[in-house]
Amino acid sequence: MSAIQRIREDIHSILERDPAARSSLEVVLCYPGLWAIWMHRVSHPLWMAGLRILARLLSQLARLLTGVEIHPGAQLGRRVFIDHAFGVVIGETAIVGNDVTLYQGVTLGGTGKETGKRHPTVCDGVVIGNNANVLGNITVGENSRVGAGSVVLADVPPNSTVVGVPAHIVYRNGQRVLITDPHDVKDPLSDALIALFARVEELEKRLGGEAQPSEPFSAEAAERVAYRKELERLREFVSEGEGI
Repeated sequence: MSAIQRIREDIHSILERDPAARSSLEVVLCYPGLWAIWMHRVSHPLWMAGLRILARLLSQLARLLTGVEIHPGAQLGRRVFIDHAFGVVIGETAIVGNDVTLYQGVTLGGTGKETGKRHPTVCDGVVIGNNANVLGNITVGENSRVGAGSVVLADVPPNSTVVGVPAHIVYRNGQRVLITDPHDVKDPLSDALIALFARVEELEKRLGGEAQPSEPFSAEAAERVAYRKELERLREFVSEGEGI
């Protein structure tokens, strides 16, 4: 595919995915995320050719102009759309597939000083919400969605939706995923939830062998009835005019 065809494809994909885009001219003039991708298409071949400093300088110029930092070593597929492009960071060994949508503030980063493949692989058709962080050498499967503000630290299966810090699956293949085991909640408070769950189980076992009233407050109701019967028995009735 020629460079002109790729440019037309990029513009058309934005017109299809962004209802705010009204014309090709508007897309070309007003979408810095598109500029960042086009500049990356120049810096990436320079990086692969060994012209590392020149490639990095070009990527820094793109960062200055667009607010998007794409390392020239990163691999981007076709029709990648960076919407509201500001604060997006894509690391050196990141791989981004076709038809991927990234919103503002997304980071495809690493988790430390590892060498080799240390950034995520984002497969085709993935949508990553604003300010989400996808970190480490993990894979986000095809057609998955990452919720805004999520921190993804583990692989995401295809056709899934993940949310949270750290992220966990809430939808998979169109079906709601319910968490029934507290151990599945990978949250900083998960240990407290697990302890609470264990305490509830212990209390249920202790109460399981005792006879429970069939209805709430049934014992109190029975005492009330007995008390009223006793009052009726002790009450003295005086007929009208008695003792005159």
